[in-house]
Amino acid sequence: MSTLIDDDRPARVNLATAWASVDVRAAGDFWCTLEDRRPGLLPHRDAPLFFTALGQLMVGEDDPASQAALLLVLGRAYRHFDLLPYSTTIGDALLATVARHAPHPLWATAGERLLCRATRAVRRAVAQVGDGPAWWHVQVIGYERPSPDIAILTVRPWRRLPFQPGQAVPVCTPRLPGHWRWLSPANAPRPDGTVELHVRAVPAGTVSHRLVHEVRPGELLWLGPPGNTGLSLDPARTGNLLLVAGGTGLAPLRALVEQVAAAPDGRRVTLIVGARAFTDLYDAIALDKLQCAHERLTIVPALSDDPCAEPAEQGNALTIALQHHQPGQDIYLCGPPEMLAAARPRLRSLGIPAARIHLPEGFTR
Repeated sequence: MSTLIDDDRPARVNLATAWASVDVRAAGDFWCTLEDRRPGLLPHRDAPLFFTALGQLMVGEDDPASQAALLLVLGRAYRHFDLLPYSTTIGDALLATVARHAPHPLWATAGERLLCRATRAVRRAVAQVGDGPAWWHVQVIGYERPSPDIAILTVRPWRRLPFQPGQAVPVCTPRLPGHWRWLSPANAPRPDGTVELHVRAVPAGTVSHRLVHEVRPGELLWLGPPGNTGLSLDPARTGNLLLVAGGTGLAPLRALVEQVAAAPDGRRVTLIVGARAFTDLYDAIALDKLQCAHERLTIVPALSDDPCAEPAEQGNALTIALQHHQPGQDIYLCGPPEMLAAARPRLRSLGIPAARIHLPEGFTR
């Protein structure tokens, strides 16, 4: 998904500060302004999500992955509601609204230029996204805190989310409207439609901090359309799998395990789960249940800093994984950036074909 090229950074920084002061209730004003100018263009219930997403895209300082999530959400919204012919009307309504709620002299100059750039990016996104809803309303029905900086959220969509194991979905909380972060479901699709999300609070992660430290059962979140990460299984390949997880990179790989376990093809899966010490294996109970239920699954912890670990479990995830590698396996890896950066060249140097190495592309954990 294309992102914005920022050559107006000073204006964006100043307007981002002004935008941050806009109360989410301004979305009602935006909808009324839009309704006056073009009745029936946007449903009232979707105005807050649309308003905050478009405004954040225009002024935001988000990283490329978060910006790609915004563009996926907005591209779907423009496509779903057929908004592209009315881009000028929408932009004028947005600028008029923010000028009333966050007066700043730059809105009259840089604001229109930044909005035009954002709209061009949305136009490109519309050409790339598929059909379907732009967002799904979900309710948090389960919250676990297996470690101080990790939360496991179970959410129930109001309508079924059509995702495949290995994909990622943009996630937004009303506690920080307009900001979307990619998360991968940790489960294959379930009969009850629920989705499990694993979130680690990172120092600069405003969304992840709120999801881990503030969100509780009963609250509402929004999920955007699923996006491919490069981790989905190829239906044409039925060989055995070697999965290598670090941190919450476990989530999409656990979903792959569930997908394979439900298939009758007989393939075997070895899952290497990396952590510093045994106490850092945050999803140990669920993994133990999976291994007990599926005889074709082998789970091996890789403990990089645990002197009490068994010798065969001491080392980083990639090193332990290579001890279990067998010819013909497809290797899927997901985890911290430093782990992923080292993985491909190391695996290629050992003669493993590039076509058998699968890493997430364009998404952050």
